[in-house]
Amino acid sequence: MNFKLRTPETELLCRAFQSVETTEECLAFFEDILTVQELQSIAQRLWVAQMLDQGQTYDDIARITGASSATISRVKRALAFGADGYRTVLDRISPKPR
Repeated sequence: MNFKLRTPETELLCRAFQSVETTEECLAFFEDILTVQELQSIAQRLWVAQMLDQGQTYDDIARITGASSATISRVKRALAFGADGYRTVLDRISPKPR
C-alpha cells in the first residue's frame, strides 16, 4: 500500500465507507460526497476491472462501457501491479461458483 495515501483525512473517509450499511445509504453518501461525473468514473473503473477479470478484450470493454483505452490500461495495470484493492473487492462481490 502507498503509505502517502494514509492520512487522517483518508482514514476518516475509510471509516465513513465502512459505516455504510445499505445500498440506499451508500448511494446517498455518494450523492453528497461525489459529483455525478466522479461517481460515474469510479463505477466505470470497477466495471472495467470486473470485465478484465472475466477475460474480456479491450475492444469489447471499450464498446460496452465507453471507457477509453487509457482507462482500461490503467485499470489493467492496477489489477496486475497495484495494491490488490480491485482483487479484494472483485473476489467479494463476484458470484461464487456452486
